[in-house]
Amino acid sequence: MSRSPDDHDVASDAKFRDLLEQCQELFRSCALDYAEQNPELIQGPVEPFVERMLNLHRGLVLKVFVEMAQADQRVSSGELRLAGELLAHAWGRRLDETQVKETLRHYADTTNLRWDSLLWPFERLSTFRRRSSELFALVQRLALVIAQVNRRVDPRALEHLQWIIKEMQVAIEPVPLAAAPPPVSPRSTNPYAEKRAGDFELGQQHQFREAAGVRFLPGGGQEQVDDVLRDLDVLIGLDSIKQEMRELVHFLKMQEERTKHDLPQTAVSLHAVFTGNPGTGKTTVARLFGRILGAMGILARGHLIETDRSGLVAEYAGQTGPKTNLRVNEALDGVLFIDEAYSLVAERGDDPYGMEALQTLLKRMEDDRKRLVVVLAGYPRPMTALLDTNPGLSSRFNRVFAFPDYTAVELGRIFETMSQRDLYELPSRTRAKLLLGFRHLLDRRDERFGNGRLARNVYEHSVRRLAGRLAKVTPLTRELLTTLEHEDVVLEGVPESVWNGLDGEDSHFQLRCPSCEHTSRLRQKYLGCQVKCRGCQHAFCADWAEPE
Repeated sequence: MSRSPDDHDVASDAKFRDLLEQCQELFRSCALDYAEQNPELIQGPVEPFVERMLNLHRGLVLKVFVEMAQADQRVSSGELRLAGELLAHAWGRRLDETQVKETLRHYADTTNLRWDSLLWPFERLSTFRRRSSELFALVQRLALVIAQVNRRVDPRALEHLQWIIKEMQVAIEPVPLAAAPPPVSPRSTNPYAEKRAGDFELGQQHQFREAAGVRFLPGGGQEQVDDVLRDLDVLIGLDSIKQEMRELVHFLKMQEERTKHDLPQTAVSLHAVFTGNPGTGKTTVARLFGRILGAMGILARGHLIETDRSGLVAEYAGQTGPKTNLRVNEALDGVLFIDEAYSLVAERGDDPYGMEALQTLLKRMEDDRKRLVVVLAGYPRPMTALLDTNPGLSSRFNRVFAFPDYTAVELGRIFETMSQRDLYELPSRTRAKLLLGFRHLLDRRDERFGNGRLARNVYEHSVRRLAGRLAKVTPLTRELLTTLEHEDVVLEGVPESVWNGLDGEDSHFQLRCPSCEHTSRLRQKYLGCQVKCRGCQHAFCADWAEPE
């Protein structure tokens, strides 16, 4: 039996309101969970933090609505009715039709909410990140209700929905931190799968010589290790981390050779702590760490299992131990990466569930010491406090890798990595503006500084501004479509005074020769150009340089 138009309207409105409430509850519950697990990072009362997250929810549903409503270049009466429901949900009061129209017009004309600004918790905060699939499902259902409100779905609306989902995915995807595509081994596209599949079945086909809790595969894969180290080398920055990883590889190789000669071994623990602010490459390096251990035969697979408190701690008594064991089982013969690991131990008061997860983890580390490597990761200060207050952890995790914040030059190179991927060119003035802006933000950063994520957000915003600038330009040439000019680049929180002298090309930078490390003064106009070192005459590209 078909429903009358009134039934359709009532059903659409009710479904729309229900989805708005579900989305709001998603943001609220994620915020409360994060505040409970990480009180030291909230820096104040919980209520303002939760309200900030709810404001992001309101901005997100408003942006989704306006994007979908404008897909067919008009706003129908049915869409206006849903807009009234949306504004009542966001503001707690109802507007008449005229006020709804004025509000939508004001939003379209003056507001520029960006996907990355609205979705940043689902990229950076663990409790949000693990529920991102729920958010995508809710947004898709919201958009479909808007598209169907007129009883006829415009194909343009469905195309726009696909665009919305893609933009959301881009906003929360990992930041590309490699300066160039990693080399592909001619022997195998997987640096360790060929050896693993051909030579043994997870420890059953070969006998390993065991020493100090470390297993070595006879005739280990030297070429495979070199492949992984090359992947490590192409990462931008992280020089100290690369050096420490190579020193560890050299030590393990020496242990392997001593094993062959029946020499005594040095006890070694491969469990590690990765400390650093967000966006500094901790997860990326952890994945490479597992591949290195897999390539050397120390771990049978070398895969990475990522988790956090929510993946280890259950809600009810008696469930935390089995939940932690399940996650450990997934990581056997590989690396278990625990992000924001300090949340396992309450800073104040009792936390029996967190302590149970920790004790279960420590027991499994001992029981499966030949098949499991654990990496604890998080902000520097909380991680230091965790190790200082828990002897069981500090005795097992004596290898600490400190991930530094990126420099202005390194942020510029991350920006350029994304530009090269999408075939955009960066003139010297654009490079200078980025370097000066990044330096300003670095000088005022705190532990929440976005690092690589900052570079990606600035890049995404710059591409959108370029599209807006070219909207009224004809004809569009390839040069116009592939050049990010300095006016396309905006860094939030950077005053215009930082870029004084940019137009006159009066800015100067400090450039270090990659051959002899001689430092010289470089004028702005030479950024991105080929230059020659005055000391050793080495020719190279002055792609980025430190602002004076």
